[in-house]
Amino acid sequence: MVGAARAPRLLDEVRRVLRVKHYSLRTEHAYVGWIRRFILANGKLHPRDMGAAEVEAFLSALAVQGGVSPNTQSQALSALLFLYREVLAVELPWLDGVVRAKRPQRVPTVLSREETVRLLAHMDGRPWLLASLLYGTGMRLMEALRLRVKDVDFDRREITVRDGKGGKDRHTMLPGTLIDPMRREIERATQMHALDLAEGFGAVWLPHALARKYPRAAREAGWQYVFPSTKRTRDPRDGTERRHHFDDAMLSRALKRACRQAGILKPVSAHTLRHSFATHLLEAGQDIRTVQELLGHKDVATTQIYTHVLNRGGLGVVSPLDRG
Repeated sequence: MVGAARAPRLLDEVRRVLRVKHYSLRTEHAYVGWIRRFILANGKLHPRDMGAAEVEAFLSALAVQGGVSPNTQSQALSALLFLYREVLAVELPWLDGVVRAKRPQRVPTVLSREETVRLLAHMDGRPWLLASLLYGTGMRLMEALRLRVKDVDFDRREITVRDGKGGKDRHTMLPGTLIDPMRREIERATQMHALDLAEGFGAVWLPHALARKYPRAAREAGWQYVFPSTKRTRDPRDGTERRHHFDDAMLSRALKRACRQAGILKPVSAHTLRHSFATHLLEAGQDIRTVQELLGHKDVATTQIYTHVLNRGGLGVVSPLDRG
């Protein structure tokens, strides 16, 4: 029929609903990817023509044939539940036939103090500052990348972490050794923002309904990222040209290069610096509940995993060989 509106493609509709519900862009990419894999795994059948049996088979195959982690399987399940509940308005029955991925009992990789010093010594520029901030504050990678200028308090030597895991805010320390580098980074971000404003841009992305509640905030200096990208790009959510935050892949590459140069053989990621922050505080005698608050853990039990390396090897026990 001429002039009739064409129904949106399924994945486009998934993206639309995700954005209406204010899901992050990373979650959007992950959910769309899992939904696409689910459709392809079932011969491109439309999800309306499938149901619980196909979902269970897909998730079980991820665990059995794919060998994925429990977190990966859980993310795939969340994506498919979102598809059926929020997009197709179909309530799936309880999926009790799914073969669950086994959760391995692993302890976190932790750098020694000497290794941390060597690692940071082989880094420079913004990657060095970010890595130092992760180790010096215990923040998660995305918490640091999404840090806003207004949330760095130099007078109190404090950083406010907004919308952390579980949607919670918290405070952590601003290391004294990073005050001057952070001042320079914020000055750099402010200069970039002024240039963007002069060129008719400068509106940073704001989460959820903040853009509607504070219509002028997106252009204010305090709301800008501390670590902005070096160039503007178009936001896939609304097509607006704006400056995103620093690319986490660049930090990952810098960490790998520094490990190689420092002769560190352990697998090191941004999260390793957070693990090292917690372990080194506990080694220094810091109260575990304080460390829990700084990390933003829900309970002390989560933080206790770091007590396994309190400078005395496995389980903090002194070997009889060392007792003399």
